[in-house]
Amino acid sequence: MMKEDKGLKFYLVREDILPEAIKKTIKVKEILKHQQAKTINEAVRIMDLSRSAFYKYKDCVFPFYDVTQGKLVTLSMNLSDKPGELSQVLNMIAASNGSILTINQGIPLQGMANVSIAIETKDLQLSVEDLVKKLETLSGVRSVYVIGQA
Repeated sequence: MMKEDKGLKFYLVREDILPEAIKKTIKVKEILKHQQAKTINEAVRIMDLSRSAFYKYKDCVFPFYDVTQGKLVTLSMNLSDKPGELSQVLNMIAASNGSILTINQGIPLQGMANVSIAIETKDLQLSVEDLVKKLETLSGVRSVYVIGQA
């Protein structure tokens, strides 16, 4: 779990510019999270990473969507202006155990409606990233973006 370090600055950085040890540390954490290895030793061996490098970076690097778990996340999406499209989105969020706090829908223009939904992710059964991917598969959903988190 990430500590509340008020004096530290955080940056959003593209993966391709990160040093290999940091990328491997993130992958080791994913291996452990998904129980693809039983121990840290086994996971670092799989990724060919030293234990010391893993311990050096493990509390400092997080995939972007991991820091949204257990928080309030606001999604913005563009939906086709057809009956039932918003209902599909709400049903998928509810089926994933997301708690919908607010819904704001703009007036549909040119067959598209912009919708913002604030979700409490504390009990979400999948990652925010996976929820976004699932929402993008719905027929009337044209785009989904995380626009805020608290």
